[in-house]
Amino acid sequence: MEQSNLSSNIVAYQEMATGSGAKINYANVRKAAMILRSINHKLRQSIIKLLEERDRLTVTEIYVKLRVEQSVASQHLAILRRAEFVNTTRVGKNIHYTLNQERLDEVNVFIKQLLRNDNE
Repeated sequence: MEQSNLSSNIVAYQEMATGSGAKINYANVRKAAMILRSINHKLRQSIIKLLEERDRLTVTEIYVKLRVEQSVASQHLAILRRAEFVNTTRVGKNIHYTLNQERLDEVNVFIKQLLRNDNE
C-alpha cells in the first residue's frame, strides 16, 4: 500500500465539459476502506496500544500479553503490516514489531478531515 495522503487520493478533480467538478476515485476509496477496516478490530487495536506502550515486541510477547493463540496474533499482525501500521525488523530468529507512527498520524489527519467535513 502506498504511503500517500489518503484524503487527496479519494477525490480526483477533473475538468468536465460543463465546468469543474469532483469525481470519486473508487479504487482509492476501496483502499482507504481496507486501511480503516484494518484498525477497526478490538484485537488489532489492542496490538497497537501494546506497541505504543512497549515500542518493540515479538509475536511471542504479543500473544502472551494478549492471551491469544500465536496463529491469531500472527494473522492480525499480518493485516496491520499490509496496511503499513507496523514495521518489522528481524533480529536472529525473531521478528520485532514496531508501530509506524507516520502511518497512524496520516490516518488520524484523514479521519479528522472526514469528521470536520461531516459537521459542516
